[in-house]
Amino acid sequence: MTGRQPIKIAHVLFHFGIGGLENGLVNLINGLDASRYRHVLVCLTDFDEVYARRLRTDNFELRALNKQPGHDPAVWWRMWKLLREVRPDVLHTRNFVALEMQLVGLLAGVRGRVHGEHGWDVQDLDGTVRKYQLARRAIGSVVQRFIALSQDLERYLLGPVGLPRAKVVQRYNGVDCERFQPAPASPGPVVIGTVGRMKAVKNQPLLCRAFAALMARRPDLAGLVRLRLVGSGPLRTECEAIIAADGLAGAVDFTGDSDRVEAELRQMQVFVLPSRAEGISNTILEAMASGLPVIATAVGGNPELVAAGDTGCLVPSDDVEALAGAIETYVDAPERRRQHGEAGRRRALERFSLSGMIAAYDDIYTELAR
Repeated sequence: MTGRQPIKIAHVLFHFGIGGLENGLVNLINGLDASRYRHVLVCLTDFDEVYARRLRTDNFELRALNKQPGHDPAVWWRMWKLLREVRPDVLHTRNFVALEMQLVGLLAGVRGRVHGEHGWDVQDLDGTVRKYQLARRAIGSVVQRFIALSQDLERYLLGPVGLPRAKVVQRYNGVDCERFQPAPASPGPVVIGTVGRMKAVKNQPLLCRAFAALMARRPDLAGLVRLRLVGSGPLRTECEAIIAADGLAGAVDFTGDSDRVEAELRQMQVFVLPSRAEGISNTILEAMASGLPVIATAVGGNPELVAAGDTGCLVPSDDVEALAGAIETYVDAPERRRQHGEAGRRRALERFSLSGMIAAYDDIYTELAR
């Protein structure tokens, strides 16, 4: 690489569409200096052309390897040919599903090799499955740098996986505090909301059950509180059934997917993340930047984002009564909502800035490209 030649990054992920990992990648590509970088987004399966419009630069290309369900050895050959064609300076794989492509990168002669751990796999929600630990350790021998998005994931890579300290760095996601802004105070019901793909790890049924439990014991809140679920996925039917069974359909909004999350958050007064596992949640950061108090399950990286008692509160995973109680606390205390929301925005500005995230990746890419 010459001094004037752009650094070419091949980003490898399972699919490019709506999701927290993909959102972080979009923010990174949009934020890195377009005169210094070129990007190739390699999707093991395919990509969403509509979602790709969020990329505001023209220094990228999208490639799909069309991996078949299950074990598809031919995808390794397609990956090798692609890498030999585009000749990236750095190969950046994300999450366990793409890690094996680091071996292909080595064989294809890619000099810089980095892997990002963004969250837990649905097959290994607490990181205890031994075969995944051993696979990370074995393939990690050809990876020059691992990026853990949370301290929780960093501990996992250094502990059970057993990677050398020198290979592992921890870097948080950043949030665009210009795009995500608090809404002005307005009269009306207190809107309790969440944003996310409706799948098992996100556990929206827990929120629906907690909302139903709260409304059952506090009938005086009828008309004063609403629930708003933004997103779609396989759990939507179950969530709708829970709400219908308790006669609450008129108090709950299922909005489906949205490409204007900032506008959705401005319609909420309290944000809830009921996940069973998390890395570093983009939606928590976006809610904090939007000036919302955050109730989250105490899993993964959530306790690193939510300062309990200051910017929100943490509850045990899968505990309906604890979550219902936390929601009730905020419904009954508008001043607490305001204080915790303001503290959350300050925390987002001070500790989770988008510019800080971009600078951190710029340093890593520059180092590896050498």
